[in-house]
Amino acid sequence: MSTFDQLHRFLFSKANVRGELVRLNESLNHIVHSYEYPVQIQRLLSEMAAATSLLTATLKFEGEIGLQIQSKGPVSYAVINATHNQTLRGVARWDESLPSLPEAFSDLLKEAVLVITITPEEGERYQGVVALDKPSLAECLEAYFEQSEQLATQIRLMTDLQQVENTKAAGILIQVLPTSAEATDKANTGEFEHIGTLTETLTEEEMFNLPVDDILYRLYHQEEVEVYPAQSVTFSCSCSRERSAEALKNVEKAELLSIIAEEGAIKMNCQYCHAEYRFDSIDVEAIHSGNHVASTTNQ
Repeated sequence: MSTFDQLHRFLFSKANVRGELVRLNESLNHIVHSYEYPVQIQRLLSEMAAATSLLTATLKFEGEIGLQIQSKGPVSYAVINATHNQTLRGVARWDESLPSLPEAFSDLLKEAVLVITITPEEGERYQGVVALDKPSLAECLEAYFEQSEQLATQIRLMTDLQQVENTKAAGILIQVLPTSAEATDKANTGEFEHIGTLTETLTEEEMFNLPVDDILYRLYHQEEVEVYPAQSVTFSCSCSRERSAEALKNVEKAELLSIIAEEGAIKMNCQYCHAEYRFDSIDVEAIHSGNHVASTTNQ
């Protein structure tokens, strides 16, 4: 039986190339079915989730990575955040007044950029901006690695939206290891080009139906490939009552008490997981005195 919600890393023993393969199912459905997203946005978020998981696996430190699309097209905003522990969450915003959305990636996103934010637990935050001016997200990310990281990279992203409530996504990445002076140019890396040609033969049917070991054998049986233990991928949201309380510290107490007087409570909703945190006047007094107790019931 095929295994999903796992990331697989592998290394070509006789080539200066590494690889990653991820397949998402349950972790993805928490994201794409959190709202009544049109199928076009489900596909976009699915590709972004697979891509973010692959990119997270390239981190050499503990921290977070975020892929955020900003656009003037039908989809105005889409973001997937992930941690080094392979926890994912995401959300999108689109023009809900439109009767339908275009199918093509370039038509969904107009004058769009992809902001890649890397936030290590220790050290400085890094942010890169990629123009979404190519026909697919995968091609845009390949360009990012070649231009910003100077690493020849091939990325393939696939989605399976045939079952309405059982969305699947997958991705495979191969990349020159950053140890060679000639690693920046695909034309000068014969090993990478050869492995890339093999990777291109992978079909969606194989990706979504074969066990991962069979996929890797089918693609690279003539190569020496070292496969590392799989890492689980899960949906997880970092919201909490404590974080919501911290945000309320930045609002005047009188304003908060006024809202409570009118509405009965302050309600803070997480856009990622829909958790709702309620705060009453006692909570507000405690928050602004620095003595907030987090044991109040969440609703």
